[in-house]
Amino acid sequence: MSKPMKYVYAFAEGGRDMAALLGGKGAGLAEMTRIGLPVPPGFTVTTDACKVYLKTGEEPPELAVEAAQALAGLEQAMGRTLGAPDDPLLVSVRSGARFSMPGMMETILDIGLNDESVAGIAKASGQERFAWDSYRRLVQMFGHTVMGVDGDLFEQALTAHKTRRAVADDHLLDAGELAELTEEFKAIIRKETGEDFPQDPAEQLSRAIRAVFDSWNTERARVYRQREHISEDLGTAVNVQAMVFGNLGADSGTGVAFTRDPATGERGVYGDYLPDAQGEDVVAGVRDALPLSELKKLNGRVYGELVDHLRTLENHYRDLCDVEFTVERGKLWILQTRVGKRTAEAAFRIAHDLREEGTVTEDEALVRVSGAELTRLMFPRFRTTSDDVPLAHGVPASPGAAVGAVVFDSAEAVRRAAAGEQVVLVRRETTPDDLPGMIAAQAVLTSRGGKTSHAAVVARGMGKVCVCGAEALAVDTVARRFTTGTGIVVDEGDVVSVDGTAGTVHLGELPLTASEVGRALETAAAEGPLTEAVLGALAHADSVRRLQVRANADTPEDAVRARSLGAQGIGLCRTEHMFLGERRALVEAMILAREDTAREEALAALLPLQREDFTKILEAMDGLPVTIRLLDPPLHEFLPDRMELAVRLAEAEHPDPRDRELLAAVERMHEQNPMLGLRGVRLGLAVPGLMAMQVRAVAEAATARLRAGGDPKAEIMIPLVGTVEELRLARAEAERVLAEVAAETGTGLDCPIGTMIELPRAALTAGKIAATADFFSFGTNDLTQTTWGLSRDDAEASFFPLYLEKGVFEVSPFETIDQEGVGRLVEIAVEAGRAVNPGLQTGVCGEHGGDPDSIHFFHRAGLDYVSCSPFRIPAARLEAGRAALTETTKTSDTR
Repeated sequence: MSKPMKYVYAFAEGGRDMAALLGGKGAGLAEMTRIGLPVPPGFTVTTDACKVYLKTGEEPPELAVEAAQALAGLEQAMGRTLGAPDDPLLVSVRSGARFSMPGMMETILDIGLNDESVAGIAKASGQERFAWDSYRRLVQMFGHTVMGVDGDLFEQALTAHKTRRAVADDHLLDAGELAELTEEFKAIIRKETGEDFPQDPAEQLSRAIRAVFDSWNTERARVYRQREHISEDLGTAVNVQAMVFGNLGADSGTGVAFTRDPATGERGVYGDYLPDAQGEDVVAGVRDALPLSELKKLNGRVYGELVDHLRTLENHYRDLCDVEFTVERGKLWILQTRVGKRTAEAAFRIAHDLREEGTVTEDEALVRVSGAELTRLMFPRFRTTSDDVPLAHGVPASPGAAVGAVVFDSAEAVRRAAAGEQVVLVRRETTPDDLPGMIAAQAVLTSRGGKTSHAAVVARGMGKVCVCGAEALAVDTVARRFTTGTGIVVDEGDVVSVDGTAGTVHLGELPLTASEVGRALETAAAEGPLTEAVLGALAHADSVRRLQVRANADTPEDAVRARSLGAQGIGLCRTEHMFLGERRALVEAMILAREDTAREEALAALLPLQREDFTKILEAMDGLPVTIRLLDPPLHEFLPDRMELAVRLAEAEHPDPRDRELLAAVERMHEQNPMLGLRGVRLGLAVPGLMAMQVRAVAEAATARLRAGGDPKAEIMIPLVGTVEELRLARAEAERVLAEVAAETGTGLDCPIGTMIELPRAALTAGKIAATADFFSFGTNDLTQTTWGLSRDDAEASFFPLYLEKGVFEVSPFETIDQEGVGRLVEIAVEAGRAVNPGLQTGVCGEHGGDPDSIHFFHRAGLDYVSCSPFRIPAARLEAGRAALTETTKTSDTR
């Protein structure tokens, strides 16, 4: 008989290995309780309960009983009763999904306060202002989060009271003002909902729990999960915890601390502290917090205890920890811990330093960084001079360089970005509702907040440039402008440059310079702690990875750069790029030729040009394989546009006869769907001499390199093969030309001939094709198009955004490989091909070859290499190493 499902766990019953059930926050609270840190007691409602609620609209029947029992245990531990008229127990209700979603779901503090208990807590604490401050917070949070009242209505009432009293901050309102404000808040709720704020503490608690469940499906939560690729069906846990109060006066406060700097990774204790405040005040930026070092001056004993606890947590989790804490009348409480979000720079430095300290192994350090983070570090930075005076300085919350037009709300950021404009979102402070605008913007700039503010935490997680707490900026969202301390006015639409590394914002567009990491990767020379960390991670990745990494490169310059970035060859050299520019006239002549002689003359003129191209590329990649794809696109792409020709002929007083010839050729070669027409191997077989010219150019280039003392490793790839008969014919032609060149030059050539698998039929008949191929290279761009039956350009511009929004796609199949469909064809082809030809080499040359998630799949599928653009090579090397370690871990876990 199966054990009945348990929906509620006291903190003392759990641990960090239960994150799937208790959520990350609940598992952290349980773990800290287990190791003896000062955690206010409480209990967690599991993600299983949330899943039932989201599926049925009702809580599991057992939940009410289990929650009541857990609450009774909490009341006994605290010696107080929830909402009692005298000295009541108050609790917080917080979300806590398995994966951190900062600010995306709901929190309600001070549950248990009502018209009676507010007097009781005032008497017990001896502070009437504190009691009414807590009560107004509850009514405001509950009204907005649970009862659905527009939060701006509460803010307007609060602002009116501050204006009347001529004060800037909430904490300067006295008890009488707060009591009056609370009544106004209750009246707002009554007017907007038709019901009163509930006085029953049990009702407050149960409705708050349901509200947290509901917040899983808010728009901002869905947008965040979509961006971070978090599954929709995980649900959230709910943490109910005894309240401790940081708003009890000067000897109390609240803060957020990091065990290392989340922006740079430097060792030390970093964070913000806000005296006489509750927890949400720090991240919301309602008042400018103090650096954590100020707590040492205010209360050295508490600061020392905090540092000890931070050290304990980092040693326990063996990683950067993000900790929320409260000081209640001189007593320190730890309210939350999680492995902290960090910038790409911090990720590499922390992993490197922890490895140097012996806290983690080399393998663990590598797994903790990613190719996506490395790519971000390769972005350029601003090149500034002493004459570049910033508009303002702020907190460098998330590094990088970004330029854009200033916008002052999320909707405008989304609108302009959708129109192709780069924007910078400027706010006094951001809220979770700003998430769509933060995603759309190139950078986020706020006049309030610090490294632990909502803007900073979310921007770091997304890799967005962010500067917070630029206090010199007076942001006016109504007038849609901000004013600097020196009187400069910046209106919406004006362009600014935001430097997230220096923490500055500049008027206009600053010039960019190559990143320190980019330079180091090309020279393999460390320039400082960050580049040392990056090069160390790459060196270890290279030592453990099985997948080779090649480049997609079409020019000698691309080849040189790719090799400097660690490419182990060229997996795709596109020859069509060599037919553009000044050579287009020769291609036109070949296409227009009506007789064999004219076509042969055009091909003969193209031959030395192609030979020179290949010679230079083989020289740049000397000793490494270079896979040269024969001409792939349809020939009409090398001719002028039909409409352009027609207009030119119509407007010309004396039309050029060649234009008439070109127009006739364009119309003769017109296809309804050219990407599924005469291209690839079909073109090579249909146009006499074209394939032979290209193969001869490859062979003569390789021969020239051999005679020059080089070590050329040219490979010939036949594109768009759908049947083995096509490959046999093409291979026979290629082998004939190779033999001719060998006989003419007296030089033997070892030139493998393979094919590009980019059609479903080729994948499904790979066993037959492999008998005639030396290698397979998967063209996953076309394979995705032909498998899905769609045109990438058309689909991405039309219905893809809708499909992503509705969850049809979690991610574009052109960005990350569709493992169930396209990926399955790859697996079938590899397995069938190697069954016939055990030595068959397999790789991928579509842009999926540089995508981190896709690289892990290609490793599992048994491919020999991935090939990608030169810029993505370092990230691909890193991910290939991580894939090998991840697969090893999975294998050992199953033994």
